[in-house]
Order: sequence, then structure tokens, then C-alpha cells
Amino acid sequence: MQNLGKDIAISATHYQLYKHMNFLESGLWIIPSITLPIVVQEISDGNRDEHLPPMNLKNFEELYQSMKRNCKGEYVNVDLNNTLCADDLEVFNKCVEDIHLEQILEPVCSVSSPKSAGSKWFAEDLVNKDSANLLLSFPQLRGPWCRSYNYLFSYIWANDGTVQDALHIREGSIKEWERCNKTLQDLYISDVSSSLVYHENLIKQGYRVLIYSGDHDMNIPYVSTMGWIESLNLTVDSHWKPWFLHGQAAGYRVLYSDKKYQLTYTTIKGAGHTAPEYKPEECLAMINRWLAYYPL
Repeated sequence: MQNLGKDIAISATHYQLYKHMNFLESGLWIIPSITLPIVVQEISDGNRDEHLPPMNLKNFEELYQSMKRNCKGEYVNVDLNNTLCADDLEVFNKCVEDIHLEQILEPVCSVSSPKSAGSKWFAEDLVNKDSANLLLSFPQLRGPWCRSYNYLFSYIWANDGTVQDALHIREGSIKEWERCNKTLQDLYISDVSSSLVYHENLIKQGYRVLIYSGDHDMNIPYVSTMGWIESLNLTVDSHWKPWFLHGQAAGYRVLYSDKKYQLTYTTIKGAGHTAPEYKPEECLAMINRWLAYYPL
């Protein structure tokens, strides 16, 4: 009876996963937890049952190690002949394609301003409404709250005639203000692939430097910033430790030096890509302390 109960449990587990057929090919990724060995054992036992479709069992740690091994640290300009690396990156991109990179805990949204290039607003919610009525209807927009909805206020403000008069904007010089005018990027050539050499030169000048990163930013992850800082081969004056605001950890910082040169690198706990936008109070405390030569 004990074996029969186990067989039923295995069959039930596989049946639930079988309903999602993509697990058979794309892979079933298991997130580590205290119950991980139990779940993996159930799936593994089911894979040996010829009456059940086998699951393509994987784990994130395996993918991470495989990417490091196959891509050899190059994840941007990948050699297309390196098929192992390309396959790993394809799986990784599939895993993160629906994550909001600027702040990984917030929902994915397709809008940044009503007129931004490539943005998609709910036309029936916005059309034929003046600014006042639009603001009143703003809380009723469908779907989950998105940070980019806040940017609607800047669009209304900057396109208001009285505001433009107060800012002395020449009449007719601009048809409509856009928060992110992405068409400008076509006018420039990106020819600076790295600014590391400038940091190396500035070290010789003996400056004080503050670098900060939101620890929920996946666009420029804090570990990437930490990577190029460590490549400068500076002396660690004070190892990682938390800094506090109102008795709560607001982030973690590490201090480096090279003769007169001093560099403070800190994370902002819970912040996204533009850290002051997400955690204004913490960022204000950070900069105030640093400017006052008060340690974080």
C-alpha cells in the first residue's frame, strides 16, 4: 500500500505538469527551497516510469554554471559559432523576458508617456479628454498599477501652455513635449563601449567618489557595477556592512581607497534603476551624509 500511494503521488505530480506541455521541451526549472529534494525526487521517479512523459528537469544553478562555462564571461558580443553559449543565453532570455528590468518586483508595463515612441496607451481611456478630466479618470485605468502611469502627470504639466510660458519656451519651437524622445538616439553614434579607462585616470587625481545602485535593478545590476569597481584593484578600507535610516537597513556599502583617492560604493535596498525615484528618502540621506563627510 505504501508503494501504491507513492506511485499515485508521482502520477499526480506528473499529470499536473503534463497539462503544461512546454515543460516537456523547454525545461522544468526548479527554484531551490527546503522542499526541493522532495519535489525533484518525485519528478525523477516519474521520469523512470515509461508510462509517463519525461520532464526536462533543470535548475537555475545549472544554467548559471553552464553560462559561465560556455560563454566565458562574454554575454553581449557572443560568437555565433559558440552554439552552447547561444543556447544557454536563449534559455536565460526566455526566463527573464517578462520581468520589469528597471525594478524586478514591479509589473511589466508598455507605457512611459502618452506619446513616447513605441508606447501603447489605452486609447479609449485617454482620447477626447482635457487635462482635468484625464486626471480624474486616472485612478480608473485598467490593469495593475504601473509606475509609468505617474509619468502622465509630467506629460500634462509640460504641455500646459501656462507652464511653457513660465519656462520661456519659444512658441512653435516644439509641437509636443515627450518625456523620452527616443528618436534622438538616431542622431548619435555610440562609440564609448567602456569608461573604465577614465576611472583609472581619475584615481590618480585623488577625488572622493560615491557610486550607488538600486539592488532591484536588473537593467544595470549592482553586481555588474561591483565587478568593474573590483577590476580597479583598489584597497578595501571597510568591507561590506549595512547602513541605516530610521533604524532599518537602507542598503549595504563598501569603502575603497588608493592613496588620496576614496570610493564609496553602496546599494539602495529595494530601489530600481533610477534609485532616487524608487527610494527618495534613503537616497537623500545617502547623499547628505556623503557630502557632510559622515560615513554611511
